Amino acid sequence: MSRIALAVLGCMISAPVLAADLVDALRNALAYDAQYLAARAQREASAERKPQALAGLLPAVTLSGNTLYNDTTVSKPFSGSAQYNSHAWTLQLTQPLFRLQNWLQYEQGELQVVAADAQLALARQDLMLRVAQAYFDLLYAQDVLASIQAQKTAAREQLDLAERSFEVGTVTVTDVHEAQSRYDLASAQEIAAFNDIEVKRYALSVITGRLTPGVRGLRVDAAPPRPQPDDMQSWVGSAESGNLAVASQGAVLEIARREVKRQQAGHLPTVDIVATHGETSSLSVLGARPSDIEQRNSTIGLQFSLPIFQGLGQQSRVKESAHLLDKAQADLEAARRNAAQSARQAWLGVVNGMSQTQALQAALRSSSSALESNKLGYEVGVRINIDVLNAQQQLFATRRDLAKARYDTLLAQLRLKAAAGQLGDEDFLALDAMLAADTLSSQ
Repeated sequence: MSRIALAVLGCMISAPVLAADLVDALRNALAYDAQYLAARAQREASAERKPQALAGLLPAVTLSGNTLYNDTTVSKPFSGSAQYNSHAWTLQLTQPLFRLQNWLQYEQGELQVVAADAQLALARQDLMLRVAQAYFDLLYAQDVLASIQAQKTAAREQLDLAERSFEVGTVTVTDVHEAQSRYDLASAQEIAAFNDIEVKRYALSVITGRLTPGVRGLRVDAAPPRPQPDDMQSWVGSAESGNLAVASQGAVLEIARREVKRQQAGHLPTVDIVATHGETSSLSVLGARPSDIEQRNSTIGLQFSLPIFQGLGQQSRVKESAHLLDKAQADLEAARRNAAQSARQAWLGVVNGMSQTQALQAALRSSSSALESNKLGYEVGVRINIDVLNAQQQLFATRRDLAKARYDTLLAQLRLKAAAGQLGDEDFLALDAMLAADTLSSQ
């Protein structure tokens, strides 16, 4: 990457007027992300299962008709022939009275809508987590770049100092070479950091559809509160009962239970009200002369049907649905266990992340003091150049680790809420309120 390209990209990253925040990113993602849009379309498609199942309980009206060309020859009791067209139509209404499988299918349609709603809500939570992950990945890449640039500046200053000291004979050429190597290494890392920012920007744009030059960073005083309730087992219990994947799988289990009953109902009789009305227009060839016939017919009554033997196919379908019920029960248990594990992992991520953040903040203060002490010691001759360079590297590495710990803690909080099925827009708003007014995050 050329110096001009680096300079242009640096200007783009630091432009506050084009900065995006988490709420902007989520809003764009809801309208653009392909995974979420697919889940939303799937939910709308699944919602049609309910009216489709309801159709099995409502009347069915059928109109049928025909027109035929007839060529008729009569030999007894007299001889004759005729060629004519006949026409007929019939209107039939069928109202199910007893079809247990149709009622169970309607209940399945309602449960399929419940499962689809849970799946859509789960897809929305997943989108929020992916947006937050991509957003913080970009923020961390910017922090890494800022840290490398600060380290590069410090290495340049130390190189200049080493060169001046070498000219007056107070240090050896080794000090110059060490400072030069650190400066060159920082320059190489700077190029890699610019490249990583570009990768992270495009990763965020895949979700949001916006190629944002920069994102707003965290405020210096931004600190996530401890989870409430402040107890891991409470969150595990909430995850086992409230996780959206568990809710969806619970609906799938109820669908499977009704499927067993529906297949068993295939052995039961069905009773329908059937009403018909029709007209027929034809030609009678009985008698000495053919004559036109027009006939109207209306009927109403009950129609009874009892399956007696269907080649053992229905028995096999009953067994199949029973095995699928066992599968649905196992899938529900697996979903509960996964939700509980996700809650435990996220809880530990939050609690340990907060402790790690506090420890790294203390380490940052110590590293800063150590750097100042090494600089002073170098000036008075009790420390050598490599001591200062190592102290600088330790300081900037601690800054990067602190930024990573803060982002990981915030993401763990979102994952904890998601595991319990409680992640919502208010959590994103609270997180968005922790962002600074410009694109540069502070530590």
